[in-house]
Amino acid sequence: MSRIAKNSIKINKDINCNFAQGIFLAKGRLGEMQITINSNLSVEISEDTVSIIPKDEKIKKDPIWGTTRSLVANIIQGVSEGFSKTLELNGTGYRASVSGSTLKLQLGYSHDINFQIPKEVKIECPKQNIIKLSSFDKEKLGEAAAKIRSFRKPEPFKGKGIKYSNEFIFRKEGKKK
Repeated sequence: MSRIAKNSIKINKDINCNFAQGIFLAKGRLGEMQITINSNLSVEISEDTVSIIPKDEKIKKDPIWGTTRSLVANIIQGVSEGFSKTLELNGTGYRASVSGSTLKLQLGYSHDINFQIPKEVKIECPKQNIIKLSSFDKEKLGEAAAKIRSFRKPEPFKGKGIKYSNEFIFRKEGKKK
């Protein structure tokens, strides 16, 4: 039995939730998202809570129950508060700038890298070595952050590269004489 799925999700009054024909829809101040719910599960919406309820007792042991509850909770949090990630550029001459819908990265290569910003993600660069990403869709945000990080992953000797702000890079010792 899932411990996560048993918990109900609290919602604010400014969020409109709807469940019809297997599709859960949430509208908030940041946007609108929907997800298809498994046919073995149903969503029960009251005034200030949303609960995921299995239609059969056998489904209570199925991990899809907890996964569905987490996805619905992420949608509700996304349309009300949103999500954000911060990336740091470490290295001499590494810089980032936003121009229109393109993120321009200078990462020590012979060429600049132009990253097309997805529609759902907002990117800003308060400093040349910091990239702040925000979105109401947690999946698209993580995907964009991982793609940007993949252009120059942090290396373990000097720590140069693009890393998450809360990430710890385990440093290795250099060569011995």
